[in-house]
Amino acid sequence: MSATVWNGAGRRVYLQEVGTRDGLQAESAFVPTADKVALVDALSDAGLAKVEVTAFVSPAAIPALRDAEQVLREIRRVPGVTYTCLVPNVRGAERAIESRADELNLVMSASESHNLANLRMTRDQSYAGLRAVADLARGAGVPVTISLSCSFGCPMDGDVPEDEVLAWCARYVEETGARGVTLCDTTGMAYPTQVARLVQAFRARWPGTELTLHFHNTRGMGLANVLAALDAGADRFDASLGGIGGCPYAPGASGNVCTEEVAHALALMGYDTGIAMDRLLAAARRLPGLIGHEVPGQITKAGQRLDLHPRPADFEAIRARALARGG
Repeated sequence: MSATVWNGAGRRVYLQEVGTRDGLQAESAFVPTADKVALVDALSDAGLAKVEVTAFVSPAAIPALRDAEQVLREIRRVPGVTYTCLVPNVRGAERAIESRADELNLVMSASESHNLANLRMTRDQSYAGLRAVADLARGAGVPVTISLSCSFGCPMDGDVPEDEVLAWCARYVEETGARGVTLCDTTGMAYPTQVARLVQAFRARWPGTELTLHFHNTRGMGLANVLAALDAGADRFDASLGGIGGCPYAPGASGNVCTEEVAHALALMGYDTGIAMDRLLAAARRLPGLIGHEVPGQITKAGQRLDLHPRPADFEAIRARALARGG
C-alpha cells in the first residue's frame, strides 16, 4: 500500500448508507414506518451521498421491509442525495418506480453456488431477469446499478476467479447500460491486496463507470479493505449505520462496515466525505432503541478521537505533590 492512502488531501469520497435496507432486513424487530422515515431523513441531513432506503421484495420474504412504498414516498428528499432501492424482479421495479425511486439496485452473485442458495436461480437465469428489469428501468428513465455478491469469495466455493468477476462486470456495463457496479464482499472474505487488484483491474477497463465497494467486517478487515480500495482508486463505499447487517453464512459475525467509523477515520485522514459527524452520530445513537439491541459500531460508545475527558477532581493536588517531590 502506498503513502497516498494516508493523506486524503481533500479528495472526495462518497459514502452510501445501506443500513436502512441491508441492516434492517436482518433484524427480527419491525421498525415502525415513521421511525424508518425519520432515520432516512436524519441520514440525508448528515450528508450521505446515497441512501438505500428499502427493498421492494415480497413482504412474506422480508417482513421487516413490508412498508417499502410508504417509506419511500414519505421521506424528505434532499437535493444531491440519491435515494436507491433494491429490487429483485420486474414487479419490484414497477413498485419502486411508482414510489419515485431515484435508482434501482439489482443483485446477483459471482458464485453459482451462492446464487442458487440465495436466489434459487442459476446465474444465467438471474442475469436474464436482471436484463428485463434494466430494460424496464431504461424505459422509465430510472438508472440502475448492479451489485455482484461474493466478488471476493464464496462461503461454499472459496475463491471466485478475478477473471470471472470481471466477465460479469463486462456484461453489466456493456450489455445492460448500468450506471454503476458494486463489488460486494458478502461474507467478509476480502483482504486488502486482493481488493487493490480487483479495483485496479475494474478501473483500468471501465474508468467512466461508477464503482462502489461493499465490505463486511466479518473478520475485522473492513476498514483495511476500504483503505486498500481508496489507494487503488475507488471513491464510493457502502456502509451501514452502527455496523448492522450481516449474512446467514457468517453467524455471530459483525455486519457491514460501520458508517460512522468509516466517516470518522476518513475525516481524520483528510478525505472530504461531506459528512457532518455530529448529525451522523445522533442518527447512530437512535439505532439500538429502534432495533432493541446494541450494535457493533464503537464510535458512539468510545466517542471521536478528540472527545476529551475531564481531568480527575484532585488533579491539581496530584500535580502539587508531584512538583513537591522534585526531580
